[in-house]
Amino acid sequence: MLSPTTATIRIFLHVIAASIWVGGQFTLAGVVPALRRSAPAATKPVAQAFARLAWPAFAVTVVTGMWNLMAVDITTASSAYQATLMVKIAFAIASGAFVALHQFGRTKLALAVGGALGALCAVAAMFMGIMLHTGN
Repeated sequence: MLSPTTATIRIFLHVIAASIWVGGQFTLAGVVPALRRSAPAATKPVAQAFARLAWPAFAVTVVTGMWNLMAVDITTASSAYQATLMVKIAFAIASGAFVALHQFGRTKLALAVGGALGALCAVAAMFMGIMLHTGN
């Protein structure tokens, strides 16, 4: 059996936290419409409960992302790698900003735009991370 390394632990923590952030958004998007129909008063507490899990996961993703950056010599990486990395970081930041807009917005437009773009940016950041890890 292979032994875990610091790198495998770092990447595992990054991926599991990103999976909670991204997957949780899609799970909630699938559950909330049914919840609104059957128990409208439960929608807000469920969303708040998710936020208590999602935001720490986002924080772990950011911290392990910085840890990942320290493990790579970016100065010797190709310009394509560097560009992909910058786009990934931009998508990750945008995801957090849009989700915050969704969470704290008071208009239907803020809720819709924040939720949709937060999830799309999260998926894009995850995809870019896979591209960086596989070197494609």
